[in-house]
Amino acid sequence: MTLERSPFGILSDGSPITLHTFRNPRGTTLKVMDHGLIITELHVADRAGRIGNVVLGFDNLPRYLAGHPFFGAIAGRVANRIAHGAFTLDGRTYQLATNNGVNHLHGGKVGFDKKRWSFVEEETTSEFARVRFSYLSVDGEEGYPGNLELQVDYILTEDDQVRIRYQATTDQATPINLTNHSYFNLAGKGTIHGHELQLTASRYTPVDGGLIPTGELAPVAGTALDFTEPHAIGERIERTGLTPTGYDHNFVLDDGGKSIALAARAFEPESGRVLEVLTDRPGIQLYTANFLPAEGIECTGGVKLGRHGGFCLETQNFPDAINRPGFPGAVLRPGEAYDTTTVFRFGTR
Repeated sequence: MTLERSPFGILSDGSPITLHTFRNPRGTTLKVMDHGLIITELHVADRAGRIGNVVLGFDNLPRYLAGHPFFGAIAGRVANRIAHGAFTLDGRTYQLATNNGVNHLHGGKVGFDKKRWSFVEEETTSEFARVRFSYLSVDGEEGYPGNLELQVDYILTEDDQVRIRYQATTDQATPINLTNHSYFNLAGKGTIHGHELQLTASRYTPVDGGLIPTGELAPVAGTALDFTEPHAIGERIERTGLTPTGYDHNFVLDDGGKSIALAARAFEPESGRVLEVLTDRPGIQLYTANFLPAEGIECTGGVKLGRHGGFCLETQNFPDAINRPGFPGAVLRPGEAYDTTTVFRFGTR
């Protein structure tokens, strides 16, 4: 296992950005920069042993600073949506930025995806390589209450697991919901229509026109959202009822977030690559890059990918949970610890 650090550019305030490159003996390579903790590249083997990049991203900092749809980034303080950017906590109402129509999305206008995280430490053994980052989200940032102290570990193992551990403490009660927003394409090209997907979720959270949950937990059976058995993502992608077409839905995991368990399995038949997602969160958002331009975006290596050119599997609490008492708890309080892990496990068949 090896770890390398290299310059990746400079922010407008003069702050340097570093790229952290993880490699294991199989050739699997993970690249993470400390701006937004963005996974810029992730190279894994196909069934023939050929190594290829399976995430959407760019090979230079200016492309990210010019704007991107959360490619590979940490989303927070609250990932996904909060209705009207408002919530009431302990008798006080808070107003956040509304950066997605009338709603709040992925932490606001300057969420964790746009913050420079601090390097804390690194560790390498024969079994894994790990880098820890930290960030202090101050009281009032993007309208959120409390000073939130965060640590995030990125880990690459010798058996091709990318593990992300999120830890946080606060000095005031605050909502929190962290996720990684990587876009995957296991073929490294084309659309993800042919990828086969299975989710361990027999229910989902229906939404209104602004993608805010209605509060219902509805069965997926008989709908285009039923991935309890493997289906090609493109098989029913035109029948989800969304505009533009595609998936952008939170699935209620059958395990309920009690422990780290399998949430999703994706298989790309041409390459033979398999991605399994494990989490201890109660939900997972399937998003199929519905809002990428049809003409495509030029990504690392000159590959052009557009609408339905990638899929996200965002492990999470349910959207708008802070405003839905029937959803899993969304509040972190002083003296408590937020500690959650997501695993992206790669293989072939």
